[in-house]
Formats: sequence, C-alpha cells, structure tokens
Amino acid sequence: MASEKLNIIDQFKNLDVLKMDRRTFLKAVAALGATSFVSIYGNQLADALAFSETKVLWLHGAECTGCSESALNGEKPEFADALRQLNISLTYHETLLAQQGIFNDGKLVNTADLNAEILLHNLIEAGNYILVVEGSIGNGPDGTGKICMYGGNTFKSVFEHAAKNANAIIAIGTCATYGGITVTDADTKKYCDFKGVMQTETDRNGGMMQLLGIQKPCVNLPGCPAHPDWFFLTVAGLLLGKFDLNDPDWLDADGRPKVYYPPNVVLHDNCPRRGYYDRGVLDKDIAQGGCLWKIGCKAPYVHADCALRKWNDGTSLCMQAGGPCIACVEPIFPNGSMPFYEEKESVEILFGVNMGMVAAFVIGAAVVAAGVHAVRRMKKE
Repeated sequence: MASEKLNIIDQFKNLDVLKMDRRTFLKAVAALGATSFVSIYGNQLADALAFSETKVLWLHGAECTGCSESALNGEKPEFADALRQLNISLTYHETLLAQQGIFNDGKLVNTADLNAEILLHNLIEAGNYILVVEGSIGNGPDGTGKICMYGGNTFKSVFEHAAKNANAIIAIGTCATYGGITVTDADTKKYCDFKGVMQTETDRNGGMMQLLGIQKPCVNLPGCPAHPDWFFLTVAGLLLGKFDLNDPDWLDADGRPKVYYPPNVVLHDNCPRRGYYDRGVLDKDIAQGGCLWKIGCKAPYVHADCALRKWNDGTSLCMQAGGPCIACVEPIFPNGSMPFYEEKESVEILFGVNMGMVAAFVIGAAVVAAGVHAVRRMKKE
C-alpha cells in the first residue's frame, strides 16, 4: 500500500499545478489526500495565491459543530497551515472568534473589534467572500424561522443576507446540505421545518435557497462530519479556477463533487472488509472481524471515497474500525438509513434498489452467485 501511494505521488510531483488542465487536476485531487497535495504543491499554491486573498465567512446554523471539529483535526496541513497556504482570510467563524456579543466588561461595545454582530454586518455589507454554511436552516414555526435564532435575528434572515452578497456558497456537512440529523422524523419535524441550503433530504427543490429565491453557485459537501480533504481541496480548486460550480459535469444531481462522491463507484468497492463479503463471511455481532452487512452496513449504496481517502491522516475509516457505514453522505440520512445496525434485504424505499441488483452492479455477475447467495443462505440460518 505504501509503495502504491508513492507511485501515485511520483505521477504528480513533477507537474505544475497551475498549468494542469481541469481533468488532470481532478485526477490529482482524487488520488492525493490533502496531505500529499499540499506537500507537493504547497509552494506553488502559496505563490499563486499570494496576492489574491480570499475572504471566507463561516456561519453556523442548527448543527453540532462537528464539521468545524473535523476541519480543525486535519493534519498536514493543519487548519491554520491550510488557510495560510491558500491565502484565506477566515473573517468570521463564531466558534473561533474572540469577539463576545455586544457587551465587554459590562459595557456596550459598538465597534467590530469586539462586537461580533457588528463585525458580521460589516462583512456581509462589504461582500466579496465565499460563504460556508455549517448546519441546517430553520424555517419554522410557520415560516418565521424563529426555531433557530442568531443573537436577536433568525438564522434564516442572517443566511439570506449573507447568501445574497456571497460570491459562492459551500454547504459543509449533511445538516447544511440535506438537513441531516435536524430533519429526523419526529413529532416536532413539521414545526421546526429545518432545511438544507440547496436541498432538503431528497427534495432537490426544497432548499432554503429556492425558498428565498437566491441564485448563487453552491457546492454540497455532505458527511457527518465532512472530511477535511473535501473542504480544503474544494477551496483550492475554486481559487485556482480548476472547479466551476456552474459545471454540471463536476457536480452530481445532489450538488456533490463527483471527484469525492463518485456516482459510478460505491464505498463497498474499496472497503477493507470487502473480501469477507465476497466469501460470505458476514458478522452477526460487533467485533467479529468479517463483513458488516448483516449488522446494517450501507456501504453498497453509498457514493464516497472514504475507503480510499480514509480519516485521521489516512489511518482508518468507520468499517475498518468496526462500525458499519450509516450512509451519512447521502440525502436519505438519517431517516432512510435507520435503523443503523440492522440488515435490510430489500431497500426499495431507501435507495430504489434491492440487494440482488446492488450486488450485480457492485461485484459483477460472476460473484453474485457466491456472494449474494451466501448472504441469503446465512440470512435463513
């Protein structure tokens, strides 16, 4: 595996990232994690972007801040190093800001230096930034947006103003992209009416942008949380002009970059436990070491490069650590992928396909007899 990665790095290390055509750049992004990408092209990126500082305004809606944590946990480059390499000015990120509300030491503060509300207002008015949205946007109750407040304002209104003045929008994490955990089926779902930025669950016309009539280029980076590579490499591609948010060939129907969420490849293809599936060695309980299909793994239906990119600086991923995939990058998450730890032989409701069809697509007709039939034999035990 190490020599294979070195061979991949050798293919790209002598190329000029600025002169790459779009196709070659996409291949490099797909093949290299942020670690290798920045180590190879870091100086070129710094030189190219030295005189073109990009402002990023990062807003938090209804979420757990997990995507920010994921970005902060990125290694080589670390979060601060990546911002410096890409010459990004993170002008607003509520979790990281030193500003504290509208009072300081008991006194009213009316300057952007210490008043985060004034700072945000000034940044939005000035425009010329990339807007990053983490978390869903509350529309309830009854369209007021008051279910999610941002200081004295609804987050819905803050998002509206910020989105209208943005050059482009990045929705990071499944809450921002499709609603995620905040749209879990519950008695309060209709009352809260949380929405994704551009889409809500599988409704591609049900996002807050459509509701507010906002037309801005937007990219979805789902995941619970999103991988730091997906964010940093997307920003790098946008700043270098290699990614075009208006190019339908770059994004899939759900607004995801195909380079990280390949439409013709599923997570199951590259799962480190894949060999067990092919041989019909299926775990019936946690920590048995085989394929996790029977305890609810959704990898055969999920489009993401987690198994190749891996997490924690390329160390591991959910299935490798013993946890079944729960389809957190898909628009159906979490309602369509629950219960998380139970096998489903037929999933027409969730993904529009059944196990036999997925197996035929994923592992080929030659293995279907050995793999799927083994699954079904064991299911009857």
